Amino acid sequence: MTAALSAHELIARHRSTLDQALEAIRTRAYWSPHPEHPKAYGENGSLDAAAGKAAFDALLGTRLDLGQPGTDDWVGGETSPYGIDLGVTYPHADLDVLLPAMKAGQRAWRDAGAEQRAVVCLEILKRINDRTHEFAHAVMHTSGQAFMMAFQAGGPHAQDRGLEAVAYAYVEQVRTPDNAEWTKPQGKRDPLAMTKQFTPVPRGIGLVIGCNTFPTWNGYPGLFASLATGNAVLVKPHPRAVLPLALTVQVAREVLAEAGFDPNLVALAAERPGEGIAKTLALRPEIRIIDYTGSTTFGDWLEANARQAQVYTEKAGVNTVVVHSTSDYKGMLSNLAFSLSLYSGQMCTTPQNLLVPREGISTDQGPKSYDEVVADLARAVDGLLGDDARANALLGAIVNPDVKARLEAAAGLGEVALASREIANPDFPGAVVRTPVIVKLDGAKPDAEAAYMSECFGPVSFAVAVDSAADAAELLRRTVREKGAMTVGAYTTDPEVEEAVREVCLEEAAQLSLNLTGGVYVNQTAAFSDFHGSGGNPAASAALCDGAFVANRFRVVEVRREAA
Repeated sequence: MTAALSAHELIARHRSTLDQALEAIRTRAYWSPHPEHPKAYGENGSLDAAAGKAAFDALLGTRLDLGQPGTDDWVGGETSPYGIDLGVTYPHADLDVLLPAMKAGQRAWRDAGAEQRAVVCLEILKRINDRTHEFAHAVMHTSGQAFMMAFQAGGPHAQDRGLEAVAYAYVEQVRTPDNAEWTKPQGKRDPLAMTKQFTPVPRGIGLVIGCNTFPTWNGYPGLFASLATGNAVLVKPHPRAVLPLALTVQVAREVLAEAGFDPNLVALAAERPGEGIAKTLALRPEIRIIDYTGSTTFGDWLEANARQAQVYTEKAGVNTVVVHSTSDYKGMLSNLAFSLSLYSGQMCTTPQNLLVPREGISTDQGPKSYDEVVADLARAVDGLLGDDARANALLGAIVNPDVKARLEAAAGLGEVALASREIANPDFPGAVVRTPVIVKLDGAKPDAEAAYMSECFGPVSFAVAVDSAADAAELLRRTVREKGAMTVGAYTTDPEVEEAVREVCLEEAAQLSLNLTGGVYVNQTAAFSDFHGSGGNPAASAALCDGAFVANRFRVVEVRREAA
């Protein structure tokens, strides 16, 4: 295959970015090569807002032909949470044809080496970044995110996570030198001398099982971690969110071909309605790596049954915030209100349980009772979402009927401190938009436990009354240990309480945010600096991103011979 993009050209183009990413993961300082403001796009070949919208509109009602082998049908059926039928159809694959074709290109990809694989991945990410406006609409109309969130989280922030995975993959692969000379003295006899070669080799085909809510943000780490370590990657999108990942596969295939590699190293596995091919794929012997984001039930099934594969899961958790005391009561309420409202709580990091001592908390505005704290938080959410235009920009749309059903059922679980209300979206009359509900529960009552000890994904939060700070720490420990948590938050001015919560999080491997009152929120993480999940509690078996997330996607094979 003739390369239109030489290795030398790609290294010259992207090595500096790779080096900056390597420095960023070392220092954990802020860095991103991907602008997060929409106005930054429109130059140097990137699409501006109008061109991106036009490109997305041009996709509607079309067949997205990726040129994959083994296509035996065309499937689709995505409907936007904003009420639009996308009408895009995708190739349906005969796996017995596609999977062998994917494996055929792995030898050349393996032999290319870590650096060349990394810069090819960076070229893929650069071309995706150039089309961020187009991808933003694709993410918006499959996930229900509001446009600005779809632009940022589905665009540059997702691209950052992909680049972060490439950087970690590179570090782990070059940890071992390509060649070594080994000499062992033998006293009076001639020394033993060996020449040794070390080659990172891929495990096989990686399977990325996409999610509905964050198709790119959750999909890119596994995709690029596997690709950068020499594996082919099969992307199986969520049936409601195919388009963003199908476009990603399209870009990847174009770049691979231009760089002289087999485009079948990356392919799409779209499915017919109700086909459920994830289980079939997960058990195929060719699949040696699985990245999954979604329900605990299926994540547990993958871990138990896909024994031939290395499985990385992000499942459900019950995220908790301990509210003990604060020196900025207004800032605390504002921060929590935004965290509960963003994307209608449809984030794996959104707080669910707010543990508040029943005797109240101390604040810079004087003591506040449990009832006052909950009522003031409800007013803060109401104030944040009081303007419908602002509310639509923060809430987005309810992603599917299951979330709406959980929201409606939550009002029957306890005393409602803040009722959910319906908001009309004038631009998209078909969108289902709802504000959060806050329900008061008594943590000492066994009948309340069934509610607060289960994940209620969506705009539902429980204000749980506890006996003391020690009781809150113990309930936090039990929640993380039994149910898992992607995030933990705490508000306290007491060093002993802070240390107790910190110790729980260290022992139970949960990521902790303390006393957030400004523009950083517990449900947001920054690539190259923050770890998303820990891999140490039931919510996830991996962290985005650390060395463990990439190191087991390849093995180092040694060839040794006696020195001449």
